[in-house]
This record gives sequence, C-alpha cells and structure tokens, in this order.
Amino acid sequence: MTVGTFLNLLKATWDEWNEDKAPRLGAALAYYTVFSLAPLLIIVIAIAGFVFGQQAAQTAVLDQVRGLVGEQGSQLLQTALQSSQHPTQGLVATVVSLAGLALGALGVFGALQDALNTIWEVAPKPGLSLVEQIKLRFMPLTLVLGTGFLLLVSLVVSAVLTGIGAYFGSLLPLPAFVFEAINFILSFVIITLLFALIFKYLPDAHIAWRDVWIGSLLTSLLFVIGKLLIGLYLGNASVGSIYGTAGSLAVLLVWIYYSAQILFLGAEFTQVYANKYGSHIRPEGLRRAEQQRDAKLVSAENKPPARKKKRRK
Repeated sequence: MTVGTFLNLLKATWDEWNEDKAPRLGAALAYYTVFSLAPLLIIVIAIAGFVFGQQAAQTAVLDQVRGLVGEQGSQLLQTALQSSQHPTQGLVATVVSLAGLALGALGVFGALQDALNTIWEVAPKPGLSLVEQIKLRFMPLTLVLGTGFLLLVSLVVSAVLTGIGAYFGSLLPLPAFVFEAINFILSFVIITLLFALIFKYLPDAHIAWRDVWIGSLLTSLLFVIGKLLIGLYLGNASVGSIYGTAGSLAVLLVWIYYSAQILFLGAEFTQVYANKYGSHIRPEGLRRAEQQRDAKLVSAENKPPARKKKRRK
C-alpha cells in the first residue's frame, strides 16, 4: 500500500466519521458506560479473583484504571465498587444482585453494538425467532467474560514477568525499561485482541478476520497515542476543578467520550478498508440468507434424479 493510498483511506475514514455523527454516538456511549462500569468491573474482578484473590485483582484493576483516567476518575470507580459489593443475604437477594450486575454490564456493550451497526450501516435481521434473539443478546455477555479473561491473562503474564525479573535480577541485571517494554507490548497485544473481538462479533455484520486484524491494529495504535494525549489534556485542562464536587464524574465522562471517538475512528477505517480492499462488510442477515440459498443449491445438485415411470403398453 502506497502512502497516497493510505492517505486516501484516512480521508475517507474522516468523511465517514463526520457523516455518521460519531460525536453524538460517543456521547450516548459515554452515558451508558458510566452506569455500566461498576458492574463490568465487578465481573472482571470476580473472574481474575479466582486466580489472584479478590483484593489483589481489585488492586490491579484500579491501578490500570488509574493509569488511564487519573486519580480522580479511579477514586470515583473505587467508591462505586465499594458501594456495589455489599454482601447480600439469601438466595433470592443473591440471584437478583447477580442479574442486576449482568444487565448493568451488558448496557455498555448494547450501546456499543448499536453504534457499530450505525457506523457499518447494518441492522439486525428482522423477524428473528426467540432463540435467535437470545443468541444475539448473549454475544455482549460473552464479550464481558472475554474482557475478564484477557485481564486475567494480562495479570498472569505480568506476575510471571515480575517473578522472572526478581529471580534473574541478581544473576543477569537488566535495565528496567526492558521489562517496561515487555509490559507495554503485552498491553498492546491484549488491547488489539479486545478490539478484534469487538469488531468481529459485536456488530450484526460479517467481516473477514484479515480485515478485522488490520482495523484492530490501527485502533490499538490510535488508542495508545490517544491515551497519552487525553492524559495530558486532563492533567492540564483542570476539568475536575471546574465542576467542583462532580469533577471526578466529569473527568471520567471526558475520558470515555474521547476514547469512544478513537474506537469509532478505528471502526470507520475498518469499514472503509474492508469495502475498498478487503472482503466487504455484509449484514449478518444477508450472509445467513446466502448460506441457506447455497445449502439448498448444493442439496438440489446432490439429489439423485427422479426415475421416470415406464409407460404400460
């Protein structure tokens, strides 16, 4: 791909981003995310807590959040986590609490699914059966669990790297930036995997894996760069002090909003690239209809010809 071709892709991506009114989609996603973050983090911490313990997993997650949204945003989430983790008594209360957590965590993925459908110009197939609708709504839940699993992998690898550094530190002294670089690469890979899962399975569309990887790699790169820029902005713009007691919430909303714009830019690029140079993005309903049609054609071709009845003389 030449430089000119890549610049044309970026221009088409920007045009699509403006045409789809991505800022408005980002505002809606930020609203849903604020109410879904605490339940989502509780589920993620619970998954990672099976290996590292509840407290260790929560500390690790909040450290990651602090690196993303700063001290004010992490304090708000820590308070929300503490208020959401009061023990419940009785089976009914436990079931209701778990159902509330699941529904709360699904909210952000449902909003993200609608936004990606808008960006990729697809829609759920009308007239779905009850089973198909349940499967459709079950996909965001699998992404919630997948997020927890990716965090678990990240924590395991980080713990292994820390142990290796402590063991070989005296035998083979290595500069600290070596382990920092490894952790950075690990984080980049996990973010890329998460974006790939979102692009592949969340929208009601079919897209080839090779197009997904290109889009998720660019989105991850934009996310890493954007994280630094957003951190500089939040550190110098005094967003928290302007809004007083609501400063922590304002900081969190600003971070989610700009992160959503980065994700939407990546989704727009993925759409433009797939439709121009890839395998094209097709609505899931159209793909299923084509599969059913092809299956009928194959069945008709393999069906033995009917025997002609002999006429009686």
